[in-house]
Amino acid sequence: MTVGMMLIVAVPGFILVKSKAVKPESISAFSKVLMYVCQPALTLYSVGKADFTAELGINLLIFFGIITVVQLLFIGFFFLLFRKKQEDIRYRIATVATTLSNCSFLGVPLLEAIFPDSPNAAAYSMMYFLSMNLLGWTLVSAIITRDKKYFGVKKIFLNPAVLSVAVALPFFLTGFKLSAESGAFFGALGNMITILGKMTTPLCMLIMGMRLATVRVKALFVSPLQYFSVAVNQLIFPLFVFGALFFVPIAAEIKVCMFVMCACPVASVVQNYAEILGEGQDTAANTVLLGSILSIATLPLLALLI
Repeated sequence: MTVGMMLIVAVPGFILVKSKAVKPESISAFSKVLMYVCQPALTLYSVGKADFTAELGINLLIFFGIITVVQLLFIGFFFLLFRKKQEDIRYRIATVATTLSNCSFLGVPLLEAIFPDSPNAAAYSMMYFLSMNLLGWTLVSAIITRDKKYFGVKKIFLNPAVLSVAVALPFFLTGFKLSAESGAFFGALGNMITILGKMTTPLCMLIMGMRLATVRVKALFVSPLQYFSVAVNQLIFPLFVFGALFFVPIAAEIKVCMFVMCACPVASVVQNYAEILGEGQDTAANTVLLGSILSIATLPLLALLI
């Protein structure tokens, strides 16, 4: 149901471009609003829901370390697998689409539905989001553009993902909440952050619908490479994580949250990076949308494991 509603939100974006109310060259501007404004707000919103404890802090670090290593392993493997085809942007997009998961846009509402009484679930999604975006602004951007400048210190530390966590961390560690109890100003600020954070999913789907309007719909379903990327991302990747964590002596909450987020469809940020970087937009949009459609089947199937 959640995935189906998300896909419906893409329809207005499709209509806007088809009716020429929005020009295709303006899509990248919407992506910048999403990546530079809404995503950081979603991080602040997710952190604000959890209460810091020493145990939670350790679990978050464990979660961050594991998911970062797993993503690096998969991206590295497929980069080597496609190393002779890296001149083709389709294979560069596939390299990252096999791994990056929609952990924030879809992961947060899913975790809130599965764990309605556990604010920690949103904090875990924030760590996944941080890990994915650290790789996104560096390794993923370097793969898509074939430009090593993205490995610079500035790119690693001065990006929206790191800066938003740097802002959120003091609030998380001190337990200070941006709510009406902290004062009218902080309450209003907290409401604004919540609104902007919850805009990520609908804005992301609008952007996807806009991009879909610029390509042939047939191209969405005829590319074997796109099916391959979706199959790896939404079946092999989460099953690998499930198997790898099964015997690891860590909290069950970590295992379940990580598995759910890994089972989410191909990350919408794959398309957003492509839009911002100006390469592979059509392939990225088709792969993300195909993954979102097929997740209607893959998500319930994998959910049987938990």
